[in-house]
Amino acid sequence: MCELLAMSANVPTDICFSFSGLMQRGGNTGPHKDGWGITFYEGKGCRSFKDPLPSAQSPIATLVTQYPIKSEAVICHIRQANSGEVSLENTHPFIRQMWGKNWTYAHNGQLADVTKHLSLEAHIPIGQTDSEHAFCYLLDSLYFEFGKTEPSADVLFAFIAKQCERINQLGVFNITLTDGVHLFVYCANNLNWIQRRAPFGEASLLDAEMSVDFKQETTDHDIVSVIATRPLTGNETWHKIKPGQWIVFKQGEIVLQGQEQAHYHKPPVGSF
Repeated sequence: MCELLAMSANVPTDICFSFSGLMQRGGNTGPHKDGWGITFYEGKGCRSFKDPLPSAQSPIATLVTQYPIKSEAVICHIRQANSGEVSLENTHPFIRQMWGKNWTYAHNGQLADVTKHLSLEAHIPIGQTDSEHAFCYLLDSLYFEFGKTEPSADVLFAFIAKQCERINQLGVFNITLTDGVHLFVYCANNLNWIQRRAPFGEASLLDAEMSVDFKQETTDHDIVSVIATRPLTGNETWHKIKPGQWIVFKQGEIVLQGQEQAHYHKPPVGSF
């Protein structure tokens, strides 16, 4: 399957270390060679880098590892294509505007018959993937449920979680979603997270010969939570999210969470 990476922090933080490990799985230590993308938030604005080349071979990915963009919210994705051709328009993350905010989304898994089961009206996909179709369905659901007025965070994310549960019945729907302030994750079958805060220690990547002593890079007040499909480091304790569980992070802290019914169906051979 594809792999997800996301970060929520209480201070502008770069994700170079974690991304350096993930990018190796895009065609080097892993089979996810069909493109990659990353979105950083800076206030209400966001900047994205996307490339249909394997991340392990992409000059743009190398630039990102060497360019310490600091952000409080980041979403990243490396792709193993099944639904839709390998192209820029089918490369995650996907970004759409709603309620004056840029919403960024990435999906890991595969969904069956989305055009049959998830009808669309206001939001139309640009590419051909089941992932983008599901994102448009989520946005349509929000639009028709709440209209022009954004609800409170607890109401909003509880509603999104219910929609994720419905979409997950079509296959496997692990997602990360952010508006630049809140980071929402829903686990269908495989997501992990770790929170780094004082006292900080040293971490070593699994997919690259690279270590960092966070004590030298942080202050005692820093809080950084990282979410990944599979743990990126081998000497830290990662927490596995349960199937059907959803979590909302804000400034590195968990502010909301819940448990939906997980409907796991084995996807067809190959995955997106």
